[in-house]
Amino acid sequence: MAERALWLFGDQVGFARDTRRPVLLVESRAALRRKRYHRQKLHLVLSAMRHLADDLGERATYLRTDTYREALEQHGEPVDVHEPGSHAAEAMVRRFQREGLVAEVLPTKSFALSKEDFQAWAGDRGRFRMEDFYRDQRTRFGILMDGDAPAGGTWNLDADNREPPPKNGDLGVPRPYRPREDAVDERVRADLDNYDLDTVGEDGPRLFPVTRQEALRALQRFLDTRLTRFGPYEDAILEGDWAMSHSLLSVPLNLGLLHPLELVQAAEERYRSGDAPLNSVEGFIRQVIGWREYTWHLYWHHGRAYLRKNHLRAHTHLPDWWAELEHEPVTAACLSTALRGVRERGWVHHIQRLMILGNHALQRGYHPAELTDWFATAFVDGFPWVMPVNVIGMSQHADGGLIATKPYASGGAYIDRMSDHCAGCAFDPRKRLGDDACPYTAGYWAFLKQNADALAGNHRMSRPLASARRLSDLDAVWEQETAREQF
Repeated sequence: MAERALWLFGDQVGFARDTRRPVLLVESRAALRRKRYHRQKLHLVLSAMRHLADDLGERATYLRTDTYREALEQHGEPVDVHEPGSHAAEAMVRRFQREGLVAEVLPTKSFALSKEDFQAWAGDRGRFRMEDFYRDQRTRFGILMDGDAPAGGTWNLDADNREPPPKNGDLGVPRPYRPREDAVDERVRADLDNYDLDTVGEDGPRLFPVTRQEALRALQRFLDTRLTRFGPYEDAILEGDWAMSHSLLSVPLNLGLLHPLELVQAAEERYRSGDAPLNSVEGFIRQVIGWREYTWHLYWHHGRAYLRKNHLRAHTHLPDWWAELEHEPVTAACLSTALRGVRERGWVHHIQRLMILGNHALQRGYHPAELTDWFATAFVDGFPWVMPVNVIGMSQHADGGLIATKPYASGGAYIDRMSDHCAGCAFDPRKRLGDDACPYTAGYWAFLKQNADALAGNHRMSRPLASARRLSDLDAVWEQETAREQF
C-alpha cells in the first residue's frame, strides 16, 4: 500500500528533508488574499514552496487552487499534516480530519520543546516568566551548561548587551548572507504581478533564504563573521546599517528550514572553541530557545481569548500613514526609518519593533488586535503565532502584565542613547513642549497621564507615575499630544 502523502503548509517547507514520503504543496489563492500581506512576504513563501517542489521532483504534487479544500478534494486521497501555526488553520485542519480529507495530524518540527512538555512545565502557574522558561530550556537540552550550572556562572548576560552604537556608525562586520535569485523567483515575481492581490510594501530583491542550502549558508555566515559582535550591540540602532550584527535567521527558522537546536548548538560550539564571547552566544541562544519557543507555546496555552485582551483600553485605529507604510511624511527620524525598513524589506530588528514602532503605538493607544495583525502581515517573519505574545503581551501591555511586568514605554532619551537618529532629527528628545518637542518624550508623559489609573497597582510604575504627577506642565503636554498630527 502506498504511503500517505504529507501536506505541508508554506511555513513548513523544511519538514520535507526528514522524510521520503510523497509531499503535497498547495498554493491557495484564497489564502493569499485573506490578509493584506507584505509583497516580499508572499514572495518568500511562494518561492520556498516552489523551490521545494523543484527539489523533490516527482515526489511532490504542487496544486494551485482557490481553496485548500479544493486541493485536497482534487488530490483524492487522505493526507497527513503537521500541526499548523494558527488557531484558524488548526480549526480548518480538524474540520478536514472529521471529513476524511486529513488522516493524521503530526507534531510540528519547528520547535525543540513539545506542547506536552510545555504543559507539564506550565502546570498550574498563574504567570509565566520568560527567565524561568529559558533556564528550564537550557537545563533540559544541555545548552551552555557546565554540569548543573550555567556556563560562566551566569544564566543571563543581558546587562552586557546594551551598548549604544559606536560613534563612527560602523560595527566593523561584513554584510550578511545574500541569496541569489533564480528562475523560480522570476516566475514568482511575475505571478504576483498578475495575481489580483492587495499587498503592502515594496517589491525588492529576495534578502532571506528559502531553501535548506541557503539557510545553512546564512547560518554559517552569521557564525563566521557576525556572532562575535552580536551581543554588545543587539539593542542598538544604526540608521545606515539595517542588519548590524543580527543573524537574519528568523525567516528560515519560521519556514522550518533550520531547527532551533542546530542553531544554538552551533553557536555554543563557537563559545567552547574560544571563537565567540559568552555574552554574544548567550544573547543569541536566549532569542532562539528562550523567547521564540516561549512565544509559540504561550500562543497555544493562552488560546484565542488572549487575542482580545486590551487592559489599557486602547481603541485608536491604525492611521492610514502607518498602515500604508508612508514614511516620507513622518518627521521623527527613528519612526520614519523604521517604517521605511518595513516598507522596503518587511523587516527591522527587535528593538525597532519594540521601542520605536511598539512604543509609538503604545503611547498613541493603537488597538492591540489591529496592531498584532499588522505586525503579522507586514513583516516577512511574521506569522499568527509569532505576534500575540510579542505585541499584546510584551509591547502593548494589553494583557495587564501576564508577560511583561511593566509597559515598554520610554521617552526620547532612550532612543537618543541607543541610536544615532536624534542628532539630525527635527525633534529634540529633551523637550516635551513646543514645536520641536519629541513625540516620544511628550508622548511618554501623556501616556502616563492617560493610563494612571490602570497602572496604579503596578509597583514598577510607581516612580514614573509619581514623576508625572509632579510635572507642572503635564496638562499642557496632554493637550499638545492629544492634538498632535505630525510625528
